Amino acid sequence: MTTTRTTETPTSTGSGGFFDQPRAVWAVAFACVISFMGIGLVDPILKSIADQLDATPSQVSLLFTSYMAVMGVAMLVTGVVSSRIGAKKTLLSGLALIIVFSALAGLSDSISAIVAFRAGWGLGNALFIATALSTIVTAARGSTAQAIILFEAALGLGIATGPLLGGALGSISWRAPFLGVATLMTIALVATTFLLPATPPAGRRTSLADPFRALKHPGLLTIALTALFYNMGFFTLLAFTPFPLDMNAHQVGLIFFGWGLLLAITSVWVAPILQRAIGSVPTVLVALSLFALDLAAMAIWTEDKTVLVVGVIVAGAFLGINNTVITEAVMGAAPVERPVASAAYSFVRFSGGAVAPYAAGKLGENVSVHAPFWMGAAAVAVAIVVLALGSRFLREQEPPPAHSEREAEAELIGDLT
Repeated sequence: MTTTRTTETPTSTGSGGFFDQPRAVWAVAFACVISFMGIGLVDPILKSIADQLDATPSQVSLLFTSYMAVMGVAMLVTGVVSSRIGAKKTLLSGLALIIVFSALAGLSDSISAIVAFRAGWGLGNALFIATALSTIVTAARGSTAQAIILFEAALGLGIATGPLLGGALGSISWRAPFLGVATLMTIALVATTFLLPATPPAGRRTSLADPFRALKHPGLLTIALTALFYNMGFFTLLAFTPFPLDMNAHQVGLIFFGWGLLLAITSVWVAPILQRAIGSVPTVLVALSLFALDLAAMAIWTEDKTVLVVGVIVAGAFLGINNTVITEAVMGAAPVERPVASAAYSFVRFSGGAVAPYAAGKLGENVSVHAPFWMGAAAVAVAIVVLALGSRFLREQEPPPAHSEREAEAELIGDLT
């Protein structure tokens, strides 16, 4: 996994800086912010939902499990859909599904119904997110690395504001955050409709088998497995921590806002600096090692709320660094189209996000309040081993020759810039 592309890739346009992007890019980035709010939105209201609907922590954790499981599986079809109906229609379809299912979740009266509607929300998010990443990468002015930083900034801002919004609206009612997302996504849908030019299908039609074929490339498989285990730690932190914190929705929202804010800052500014200084693989290994130690500290001092609060916020720094570097690595880890690589990678990594919340809830109920954090720390340790052993497959990876910045831009979105 070389750092040459990060620091030396020329811009695709001769003028303008990082923030000088087409309006269409900003429209998709705004929709990304709202979409990623859905990940952390339910954190502040998990305990409220459990209390008001008489649900256990493991039952409430299924809000993450159904969302991530369906999203992971649906990632396999995103390329198939996009290559047949075009990027814009795929984005709009995803946004529409998120609007419908988030609203239905907010109007539900049982935990099983909310879990089911979160699954539908995950389907919409899959169609939107995978296509949004490839759209921003190919449409944005500047290098691939800059475009990915823009995407990660949207991710971080969405994850940061999600808990804040969830906490503010959750203090009114646990239903309010779901209905709030439906409203914001409607705004994103309108913006995308009018600002993103028509994107007819272009290039080769992909098949359901393409992501599985892509995983035969050891570089992509290494990154995907690393992300699978790392996401187990990530979603253990996200789904279980609100229970031992035992605070109100507004307080939990503020804590996870700090976490998401630090994630956004490190993903945009710190990750590129570390990548240039020590290289991509060492950067990820350091970030994962610190994250594993952070989870271990939370496992030891789970009863100390100060440790939990600091542990959650500090984790944002490690996750932000890791997310940016790994996402960039996916784009050049196998000689396949970017959407196919993204679908294969996301399918594997979201499996970790689906398993961890429910497993953490069960461990917390049946073993001890410390056990979920130990599980998360162990899973991140496995991710470190996987990356260390597979790093040799990443050092010489190059971006697909048929998908340079210019060619991909012309293929997928024509006159966006």
